Amino acid sequence: MIIGRRIRCQVRPRGEPVDQLMKPTCKICGSVFFPEPLIRLGGMPKAAQFLPCADQLKLEQGVDLEVCQCRGCGLVQLPAEPVPYYREVVRAAAFSPAMEAFRKKQFRAFVNAFRLRGKKVLEPGCGRGEYLRLMAGAGVKACGLEYSAASVRQCVKSGLKASRGFVASPAKIKGGPFQAFFTLNFLEHLPDPVSFLSGIAANLSEGGVGLVEVPNFDMIVKKKLFSEFIPDHLLYFTSGAFSSLLQRSGFKILELRPVWHDYILSAVVRKRAQLDLADFETGRSAIKKKLLAYISRFKPGRVAAWGAGHQALAVMALAGLGGRLRYVVDSAPFKQGKYTPATHLPIVPPQRLDQDPVDAVIVMAASYSDEVASILRKKYGRRLAVAILRDHGLEQR
Repeated sequence: MIIGRRIRCQVRPRGEPVDQLMKPTCKICGSVFFPEPLIRLGGMPKAAQFLPCADQLKLEQGVDLEVCQCRGCGLVQLPAEPVPYYREVVRAAAFSPAMEAFRKKQFRAFVNAFRLRGKKVLEPGCGRGEYLRLMAGAGVKACGLEYSAASVRQCVKSGLKASRGFVASPAKIKGGPFQAFFTLNFLEHLPDPVSFLSGIAANLSEGGVGLVEVPNFDMIVKKKLFSEFIPDHLLYFTSGAFSSLLQRSGFKILELRPVWHDYILSAVVRKRAQLDLADFETGRSAIKKKLLAYISRFKPGRVAAWGAGHQALAVMALAGLGGRLRYVVDSAPFKQGKYTPATHLPIVPPQRLDQDPVDAVIVMAASYSDEVASILRKKYGRRLAVAILRDHGLEQR
């Protein structure tokens, strides 16, 4: 099963016209591409892991690649279906001693920075356990998830904890929730990286962190490395496009920088928490209490408000001031003669204060409040009580 938007492949047999293909869209944001491809590469290998045998040579031919860019998020990508084995991590060669030393140091720093020793850390796309072993060596409970059954068996044979699977949705992952995860040079293969990362986020505990890496397309562009394009890699991330993906997938970026001789973009992320606006309700209740207490100091119908802006209208509604104020003064002619929404108070011009006087005015004119209060104090003196609504409550003038 292929995950994500289903589009016909533009990594196509040589000679197939482009206009016969369905118009593709971005694999991350769904926007359309710029009208023309960034580059066309003819006669390319059709997959990194496809090596034809002698009896296949007569039928085997290269493919034409078109490298496109999304007009929405800017991601560079191949408008194509993934290779058949995209859910499997294939590392044909063991990493060098230098890379192993780099990873050991990197993993130790990650574990220490977030106090992960003894905690469950997931590697989705763990392959045969090459990096899972190193992460386990950093003192965590490393758990691997891999689509290849043969690779899972190799992990288990090596004493590692791994199970077969692939993250394609927020469905529950066996062994979760996890306190952290890491995925290295895997996202670029995926047709729907948002579903992959969102699925991981759904299986992290609150505050869960991650280490996410992709090949650095900024460096590829700088060094003009045309040979980096291959059908296996659907996505080519600049730092900006990588940031956009991570944020869209439910993560806050703590750090993003190039590593390993600039070949890799490495991001440290944290699962985004929902904002806590409990203080808003506390503030609303406090303001309401102060407004009602102030109004109660005067006889019924002897208090007005000044200001029919959106903030004032919201305060009147949330504080339940309908029927408690005589009217609302506003100097904007297009508002006068109408009523406040929800509270149904008449909106009147400033002259109404002379024609139908009140004992007090609560000024709710946002940034103009001090100016309005000064005008009222100058014109009416102490015979009119004036209070300004501030963020912290009422200020009497």
